[in-house]
Amino acid sequence: MTKETGGQAFPHENHLSHRGMTLRDYFAARYMQAVCSAILTESKFAQTSEEDMFRLLQSICATAYLTADLMVEERAVKND
Repeated sequence: MTKETGGQAFPHENHLSHRGMTLRDYFAARYMQAVCSAILTESKFAQTSEEDMFRLLQSICATAYLTADLMVEERAVKND
């Protein structure tokens, strides 16, 4: 396990050549899933332009990885 990524999200001994996603990636993906789901249920986003939606998604991605970094860091503190 590395501090930067939290190690593998789904480690499996038989898949040494394919490392898969890290715990950091998994945390970020779950964050994005929750936020995007909440946003897309808002009717005000139905008329959002593609460009504005792209900027919003860029912001969500950046925030997702910042959040994931904090989660990995906190997890490391709790496990020490």
